[in-house]
Amino acid sequence: MDDRVVQYDTKMQKSLKNLQDEFAGIRAGRANPHVLDKLRVDYYGTPTPIQQVANVNVPEPRMLQIQPWEASMVKEIEKAILTSDLGINPTNDGRMIRLAFPELTEERRKDLAKDIKKKGEAAKVAVRNIRRDANDSFKKMGKKDDISEDEIKDLEQEIQKLTDKYIADVDRAVEDKTKEILTV
Repeated sequence: MDDRVVQYDTKMQKSLKNLQDEFAGIRAGRANPHVLDKLRVDYYGTPTPIQQVANVNVPEPRMLQIQPWEASMVKEIEKAILTSDLGINPTNDGRMIRLAFPELTEERRKDLAKDIKKKGEAAKVAVRNIRRDANDSFKKMGKKDDISEDEIKDLEQEIQKLTDKYIADVDRAVEDKTKEILTV
């Protein structure tokens, strides 16, 4: 791979990784500690991920258990969960918080599938924007650095192959996550 193309490959990888991280936060009716990844709690004035102030484990398929290292954090964690878009009411016994994940309804599954497709489309747009930026920079290089038209065409073809690869990866990720969500 040409050195001038590597930076764009890295950017496309980051777009795909971002999509996969977003998908990890979508719950499929099973307890998954990653649904808490985006939540932050106020820990002595600093927004901190829940996993850094508590143990998070899955004692059963539809239950998350959060055990803070400090008892004072129970209320903070509970507040963060209630104000989030998780749609789950936490229960606490003063020492630990339990999140019971209800079975997803058919309608909710279909809404999540639509949301997954939207996120996939946004990732594809990001990849295509990276391709456009790459092609623009190659054209500028051609004028500035006196690179031949054939060489620019080769670079553009290489970027197109990368784009096709990442678009296919995004499609596969969307398909897998949709299948996971729609499976009862």
